Amino acid sequence: MSTKPVPADAIVVLSGSSTINERAQYAAKLYCEGRSSKIVLTNDNVQGGWSKAEQRNAYSYERAQKELRRLGVPQESIEIVGPPVTSTHDEAVSLRRFSEINGFSSILVVTSAYHSRRALWTFRHVFQGCRTQVSLDPVDTGIQTPPPATWWLHLRGWLIVPTEYIKIVYYWLRFS
Repeated sequence: MSTKPVPADAIVVLSGSSTINERAQYAAKLYCEGRSSKIVLTNDNVQGGWSKAEQRNAYSYERAQKELRRLGVPQESIEIVGPPVTSTHDEAVSLRRFSEINGFSSILVVTSAYHSRRALWTFRHVFQGCRTQVSLDPVDTGIQTPPPATWWLHLRGWLIVPTEYIKIVYYWLRFS
C-alpha cells in the first residue's frame, strides 16, 4: 500500500522494535535517493536485545539510528521526536505537532508492509486539516517480515498478521 512517491521534508521511520532494522535500511535507501535530507525517528521506549558493545539493551530508536549511521546517513540528518509513544496513533499525534512546529509541508512515512494500511489510515485521520501532506512507502516483505502469500508458513507471520488485523479493528472502533 504505497502512495505516490514525492520528495518530502522528512522521512519518518515508525517504531516497531521487531522490524526496526528493515525500516531503517529502507529509510537510508530513500535518503540516499534524495527523497529527503532529514530522517525522523520516533521513540517507542522499547528496548531490544543485549548490545555487547554498549553493555546494555539499546532502545529501538537507538538501533535504528545506529543502522542509519552505518548506511551513511550523517548524524545531523537524523532527529528523534519525543516524548516516548506507545502506539501508531501516538506517533501520528506527536509527528503532527513536530511537523507543524517545523513548518513541514510533507512527510514520507516508512513502515513495514503489514503495518501500512493501519499506519496510513491513522496518519491521514490525525493529519486531517493540517497543511502537512502525508505519503507512505512501505518496506518490501522478506527482510524481517514474511511475504503476504506465505505468512502463515512462518512463526513471525503468526505473531504479526493476526495481531495487526485485531489492531485495525480496534483503531477503526476507537478513532473513527
